[in-house]
Amino acid sequence: MSRTWTCKHHSELSTEELYAILSLRTEVFVVEQKCPYQEVDGLDLIGDTCHLMVEEGGQLLGYLRLLDPLQHDGEVVIGRVVIAPNGRGQGLGHELMEHALADIARRWPGLPIYLSAQAHLQGYYGRYGFAPVTEVYLEDDIPHIGMRRSA
Repeated sequence: MSRTWTCKHHSELSTEELYAILSLRTEVFVVEQKCPYQEVDGLDLIGDTCHLMVEEGGQLLGYLRLLDPLQHDGEVVIGRVVIAPNGRGQGLGHELMEHALADIARRWPGLPIYLSAQAHLQGYYGRYGFAPVTEVYLEDDIPHIGMRRSA
């Protein structure tokens, strides 16, 4: 089966796509990681926020969102990076990052990129040119670190 990659402005999302996104994020970030927090944070539908998705056989396997740099001090913010349990172990996370960086370069060329990474993934994001810019901090009781990739 072939995978379908799509990056859509939030205004282009169908109801079904938005439902699948919110469902996957809740499944992994709230239920699997046992982290009760407000997953729907009000940022999904503002400005020029975009949603990168990979699907196979009608099922969402991976996702991340690209927050509008005009809403975030001129930086594109990558967030909510998630791979469905049945999509793991196939290199999909790396493909997701490569697609994200290509979409960012096309939509917002020359801007710095920021992400708040779970601290144990610092080396993973380092492979894509991200360097730590904060100390490790707790976000919803999970250690995170702020990382930036310069333009």
